Amino acid sequence: MKLYRLLTGQDDAAFCHRVTDALNKGWALHGSPSMTFNAQTGQVIAAQAIVKDVEGKNYHPDMKLSEQ
Repeated sequence: MKLYRLLTGQDDAAFCHRVTDALNKGWALHGSPSMTFNAQTGQVIAAQAIVKDVEGKNYHPDMKLSEQ
């Protein structure tokens, strides 16, 4: 099965660590990152799509994607 996740968060070191952690758990970047500016908070928000192929499992809407 192929899994998809969209990681989002403030563009800071913690976000980069989340993406790095996912990459080291077998996820792959899917497309370019996206960024937007939240004028109310003054923060830049980043988003990065990631995908992963998992053999021998079937998708179910209740599964926790980050644990696959």
